Amino acid sequence: MQKNVAVVFDSAGTLLHMYRVAKDMGSGQIITGIDSTGLVAQRKGRALIVLHTEPSVVLSADHSMRVSDFIDEYGVTIAISCASDPFSVDEAYDIIKGSELRISDILQVVDMVKAQCPNIFYVAAGIIVDRNDYSVPYVLSTGGRLFHDTKDTIEKLEVRGVDVYIASGDSMRNLEQLAKCLSIPIDRVFDIATTREKERIILELKGKYEKVLMVGDGMNDILALRAADIGVMTIQQGDNRPEKLVNSANVIIDHIGEVVDLANSD
Repeated sequence: MQKNVAVVFDSAGTLLHMYRVAKDMGSGQIITGIDSTGLVAQRKGRALIVLHTEPSVVLSADHSMRVSDFIDEYGVTIAISCASDPFSVDEAYDIIKGSELRISDILQVVDMVKAQCPNIFYVAAGIIVDRNDYSVPYVLSTGGRLFHDTKDTIEKLEVRGVDVYIASGDSMRNLEQLAKCLSIPIDRVFDIATTREKERIILELKGKYEKVLMVGDGMNDILALRAADIGVMTIQQGDNRPEKLVNSANVIIDHIGEVVDLANSD
């Protein structure tokens, strides 16, 4: 017997209000208010890479150390959070290894996020690689804090018998903390979920539930929005969204609290 309703949330920009900073590695320019998935989507052959390590480990490293040497010396694993077309981890590592990216570049953007994002929930860093010229065009950092209505929304959904999931390109280290804060069981949390992985998750849940909603705001949510029974795009973050993404959603909402009524509608 199928269960009734499931709602799948992206995290960044959906459950969390994000502050994002990128460093253009070509010019050294610092860019604020960026859309990390948008930077990837700008050009075919790009991917966003995350490092699976605690921030304290990065802070303890020699700031002049090349990131590729840091990965090797500390046994850090890397993963692809999103890509504009198929990309392998080995290829991403080779690009990073051929670059002059330093730990100091990562810390520069992390420090800016910490300074500018009040009541920060977590901070993370990423690297954008580009196979077209085998380069690292950007290093970036994101910090997030809960939207004012996030907890209330999750509580109302659970009271009404709706099963809540998270599918995000973020690491499990950050998502575990978020899930615990929102009382979402860890077995309903999917980390480092790429665009196609999110779509797969939605399709699998549609076999278990009568209705599945996907709630997101980024280009890496686009296939999941299309696959869901109701694709919900939030604009609570306040960024301009690509027309292609907007057209992929069934509903556009200003605040995630509106999901409660959508989940219980016929």
